[in-house]
Amino acid sequence: MADKLVIMLLTVEPDLPHLCGTPFFQAAAAAAMGFEVEMYFASRAMRLLVKGVAERIYPSDNRSKSVYGFMQDAAELGVKFFACKGAMDAFSLTQDSLIPELTGLAGATSFIGRVMDAEWRALTY
Repeated sequence: MADKLVIMLLTVEPDLPHLCGTPFFQAAAAAAMGFEVEMYFASRAMRLLVKGVAERIYPSDNRSKSVYGFMQDAAELGVKFFACKGAMDAFSLTQDSLIPELTGLAGATSFIGRVMDAEWRALTY
C-alpha cells in the first residue's frame, strides 16, 4: 500500500471559499493517519499562500475556523506546502509575501514525479 499522498490545488481559490477547507482537512487527516503528505499550489490557488488571504475567508457560514486555521492544522501535522514559481511570477509574489507554513518552491516536474511514483497516491482539487 502507498504511504504517501500528494495533493494538487488548482481550482480551489479564495474567491470560492466554500471549496477551500476540504483539501486541508483531508491532508490533515492523512497526516494524522501517518501518511506523508505534500500539497502543491498552482494557478489561482497560489493566492491562498499569500499572508492574510486565507485568514479572511471561511469555508462555511458558521465562520468557526478560517481557511488559514485549516491550513495551520495540516502544517502542524507535518503536511508540506509547495508553491509554483510560475504562479508566483504570474501574481508578482515573493517568498516574503507568503505564509510561514510554506515549505518551499516546486513545479510541474516535482508534482508529476510524485504522481508517477508507485509509493504515492494523488488527489486534485
